[in-house]
Amino acid sequence: MLNIFIPIFALMNPETVAMQSFIQTLLNSSIRFKMIKVEGGVFEMGGKSSLPVHKVQLRDFWIGELPVTQELWEAVMGKGKNESNFKGKRRPVENVSWVKISEEFLPALNRFTESMRPVGTIYSLPTEAQWEYAARGGKLSKGFEYAGSYKLDDVGLYDKNSHMETKPVGLKLPNELVLYDMSGNVWEWCCDWYDSYYYEFCKVRGIALDPSGPKDGKDRILRGGSWANYAQYCQLPHRNFDLPASCNDYFGFRLVLVPKPAHESPVCFQ
Repeated sequence: MLNIFIPIFALMNPETVAMQSFIQTLLNSSIRFKMIKVEGGVFEMGGKSSLPVHKVQLRDFWIGELPVTQELWEAVMGKGKNESNFKGKRRPVENVSWVKISEEFLPALNRFTESMRPVGTIYSLPTEAQWEYAARGGKLSKGFEYAGSYKLDDVGLYDKNSHMETKPVGLKLPNELVLYDMSGNVWEWCCDWYDSYYYEFCKVRGIALDPSGPKDGKDRILRGGSWANYAQYCQLPHRNFDLPASCNDYFGFRLVLVPKPAHESPVCFQ
């Protein structure tokens, strides 16, 4: 008989109880992954490479402790569906497009976790604001240049220490929220469309509340830098973008868990 453990908080609405970090299990699988609680707040988003700096206010959310691994990808998508160039179950999945993540992986993951995650929530890609806030350490931020340090070698994998390949996740030190690999290893897809003027738009608004990016566009946002990049591309404010159907061996992603919207988009749940 299949023994399914459903945490008590899975029966609770996240807006009425105190959030806590938790271990997510999958139906009919031994694979588990940790989701870290992020207490919302106000922060200054952007930097020298991404102007103008502007204030953003975010509500609470959960974010993955680690980038999505090849092990988790195969548990959700099935054996033989891993097209990563650098194989290894604890390496980050890569060579995945925004489209495939949003239209295939996320719907499947949400089906497999439906009875095993907090009621009223759904897995999604992070918004760009959620990603940067978490990478900076949220309310625990110490103002580091990279995710957890002023020294990239301590916390990230980039062109000078990666041996020009991905590495298993979690080898470097975490940031203030105990999130790993947010600087380097693989670029991480975000939910938002890219618009070079969007930060200007947010600046004019004063404090942007839970911004989710432009309504449309050509490219989707990527953040964090990768094993193939110079150090400056791994700095926290740095932005990258590419076509949603693009995939290569330095594009991966990380999960967030957020309140389920009233009207779900077919590709992104925020």
